[in-house]
Amino acid sequence: MSVLPEPSGRVVVTGVGAVTPLGTGVDVFWPKVIAGESGIRRIQQMENLELYSCQIAGEIPDFEATDWVDKKDARRMDPFLLYAIAAATMALKDANVTLTEELKDEFGVLIGSGIGGLKSMYDQTAFIHDLKPDRVSPFFVPYMIADMASGLVSIMNDLRGPNHAIVSACSTGANAIGDAYEIIKRGDARMMIAGGSEAPVNPIGVAGFCACRAMTTRNDEPTRASRPFDRDRDGFVMGEGAGTLVLEDRDMAIARGAKIYCEIVGYGFSADAHHITSPHPEGRGAAKSMNMALRKAGLQPEKIDYINAHGTSTPVGDPMEVEAVKKVFGDHAYNLAVSSTKSMHGHMLGAAGAIESLICILAMRDGIMPPTINLENQDTDLGINHVPNVAQKRELNYVLNNSFGFGGHNVSLIMTKG
Repeated sequence: MSVLPEPSGRVVVTGVGAVTPLGTGVDVFWPKVIAGESGIRRIQQMENLELYSCQIAGEIPDFEATDWVDKKDARRMDPFLLYAIAAATMALKDANVTLTEELKDEFGVLIGSGIGGLKSMYDQTAFIHDLKPDRVSPFFVPYMIADMASGLVSIMNDLRGPNHAIVSACSTGANAIGDAYEIIKRGDARMMIAGGSEAPVNPIGVAGFCACRAMTTRNDEPTRASRPFDRDRDGFVMGEGAGTLVLEDRDMAIARGAKIYCEIVGYGFSADAHHITSPHPEGRGAAKSMNMALRKAGLQPEKIDYINAHGTSTPVGDPMEVEAVKKVFGDHAYNLAVSSTKSMHGHMLGAAGAIESLICILAMRDGIMPPTINLENQDTDLGINHVPNVAQKRELNYVLNNSFGFGGHNVSLIMTKG
């Protein structure tokens, strides 16, 4: 007979973990977000940078793999797996939950990655180029595939509930949280670890995005290069890391006296059906995603206080998102605040939606909206408050995170105080 409370159909966040270009651990990175610090530097882990049009990125300054796995696994595993394991371990510890045998059967993992083990692919392909296929590691395939982050976190913690991965480019992390929310809401699990992880800062990753002409070339000013909504933006800055949340049935969290960060109340997702890399110019898919999240939350647009924008600092993407916000929120677009923290931690691709959802949660907890740094000449005439350069205090009751991705994916999550 189960000792767990009956499912409530409501989902709260009870644990958080982060590996970011601003530091490892929420207590490290969150004060830097509020202070408006930049984690963008000249790339340290690549050689021959002069060959690349973009030579800067958000790398993890303080990550020690052996803090999370043994030396052998630290050497073998792709960085995206190490980041995911670290963030999940932090979130699980923060949730302070006792893993009984019954709960392990009701505890799932859904950690996505936009690309997966890109460094492993790059390193191992070199053996083929050198006509040495017998040198390819037996761990290459299992440590490259995007679902292995969920698999390893499950194995390491004996979590036997739903387990898979989301791959939806730069909306992956938000999609993973949204799908995990739905899994608990419909009663298929009581708890989930959900989020995203990415490690794209390597020669093939940087070269690929340079070829797409999506990244900045402001190499001589790393900390000023990511400038969402600014007139002089010229592309995004790549970042890497992981963000994870522990999601939990609300009644179970209350029954065990858990610390509740927030309740997730709305999840919308859609497709642009327009182009492989460019967003729909009128923000069609983005608007649909936000409207769906509002509808499922049962909220009028006027209830939203703050939006953490996708805001990548690209010439095309930022105006599209502002246009979509204006469509959805009407006159209220001039009352709420819309900032992009990618100006500080860069674009973490498949991890972006998870980290930025976490930032929304902390902003609501502390009543402070993180700034968009490097916003010196705002490039819109909408009058929207992008929280330029300095954090702003404000009571936040409902917050929304937007994440969009190559392929036309759009995700919006709405959270409120738990």
